[in-house]
Amino acid sequence: MTKIAFVGLGNMGGPMAANLVKAGHAVAGFDLSEASRAAAAAAGISVAATLADAVADAECVVTMLPKGAHVLSVWGELCGLVKDRTLMIDSSTIDVESARKAHALAAGRGCPSLDAPVSGGTGGAAAATLTFMAGGEGAAFGQAEPILAAMGRRIVHCGGAGAGQAAKICNNMILGISMIGVCEAFALGERLGLSHQALFDVASTSSGQCWSLTSYCPVPGPVPGSPANNGYKPGFAAALMLKDLMLAQEAALSTGAATPLGGLAAQLYGLFEKQGQGGRDFSAVIEMLRGLEEV
Repeated sequence: MTKIAFVGLGNMGGPMAANLVKAGHAVAGFDLSEASRAAAAAAGISVAATLADAVADAECVVTMLPKGAHVLSVWGELCGLVKDRTLMIDSSTIDVESARKAHALAAGRGCPSLDAPVSGGTGGAAAATLTFMAGGEGAAFGQAEPILAAMGRRIVHCGGAGAGQAAKICNNMILGISMIGVCEAFALGERLGLSHQALFDVASTSSGQCWSLTSYCPVPGPVPGSPANNGYKPGFAAALMLKDLMLAQEAALSTGAATPLGGLAAQLYGLFEKQGQGGRDFSAVIEMLRGLEEV
């Protein structure tokens, strides 16, 4: 059993912390949201009144926060609260530079650290089937791996500080681009009189096969568990996809990488969010693309 402080108990962090409890760890959670605290308490997490209370006896701290600025602010405060050699893990999705700054904060306190963002959405968080992409020193990864295994199915050490975030934004750029391609194909198929099932049966066993099609098909029917069969209730919200695509574009700009399709995907999801659709699943972008055909 490891004593773990979990900071950030929202749609992802709450279920992740609950899985640590199920695995036998002692978890003290902290979040500014009253609703998130109540949900965490109902899931068996011991909710602390303050950040200091949450980390008082912690051997490991996990953070799951919205932006790089939040991570740096919280980690700056944590470094004045945690005990020596406390393992610090950030599972937020943030920019690579902020991740490296967080590592530097931890190193200044003498704490091993990882940036370990996740893939798998809220469903993966609840089912403990997330993929963790970890950046940091090998010793920190070895120490963290059993803890991450309680929350995920696959844990990959991607390299040094910031490598986990780099892998995450590259992966999600692929996802954003591929989902738009799949949506465009189904929208075209509809215009051509092709049934959703027929296109799925062909493309899912041919060269068009990809995760966006076979696991997350954006039209109702072919994949029963996809958000398209549940009114596009988000497993991964369009606003979060836009956030990740923008992080990828920032990284491309800073490194001089050419990502024209990533840039176009970011523009399309930006338009989708401006239409008030950011809270829906990112696969719902097919509805906007159908409308663009008529322009």
